Amino acid sequence: MLTKRIIPCLDVKDGRVVKGVQFVQLRDAGDPVELARFYDEQGADELVFLDISASHEGRKTMVEVVKSVASELAIPFTVGGGINSLEDMKRILRAGADKVSLNTAAVNNPDLITEGANYFGTQCIVVAIDAKYDESIGSWRVYTHGGRTATEWEVVQWAKEAVERGAGEILLTSMDSDGEKKGFDLSLVRTVSDAVTVPVIASGGAGNAQHFAEAFLEGKADAALAASIFHYKETSVREVKAFLKVEGVNVR
Repeated sequence: MLTKRIIPCLDVKDGRVVKGVQFVQLRDAGDPVELARFYDEQGADELVFLDISASHEGRKTMVEVVKSVASELAIPFTVGGGINSLEDMKRILRAGADKVSLNTAAVNNPDLITEGANYFGTQCIVVAIDAKYDESIGSWRVYTHGGRTATEWEVVQWAKEAVERGAGEILLTSMDSDGEKKGFDLSLVRTVSDAVTVPVIASGGAGNAQHFAEAFLEGKADAALAASIFHYKETSVREVKAFLKVEGVNVR
């Protein structure tokens, strides 16, 4: 049985880690290099770095910051934000990332997923999906540009399409739950986990260790990602893992 992964997330804007609620009201959470070092020491299984304004501002991910963070890490490192081409992927991987996360660019150009998977292997390609419930379709709609732009895609359709095109992992964020600390959107996570054959990372809504257990046991997630509760020391990776072991969840 595969172990479940706990993944802190660094949302980076202007070289600093920030965190908001439902993608707005951002506040400073610290230096990305210091936080990366801290999470590595804490026993995080992986680290995700998202340059959250790169696609909206139409620029490339901060390569120098990625290099600095990568130099502190012994754990797998995923980087996303402003990656629009195979050359962008190469640059980020050369800077020290282990995987690239595609979101807006993948929706705009789904062939990019296939190009990356063919060149680097599917294990290297994460497709990040920002999903918000839409009553008009009775399901979740996919959003791009940091949650600013609604698309025509329904979340399960897009997740399946992404996997067919070569995504090795889905990073699934509930925009409704993001930063609320009331728990992951278990219905969303379970729906997508049941629909695809690759690991699903649950994101958005973590408020305590119990929420992680629910994501794994009820949501069927393979990994769970959180930001603010780790950044602001409301709990720690170690504490979450200790709780999960007691709950019978297989963690490292």
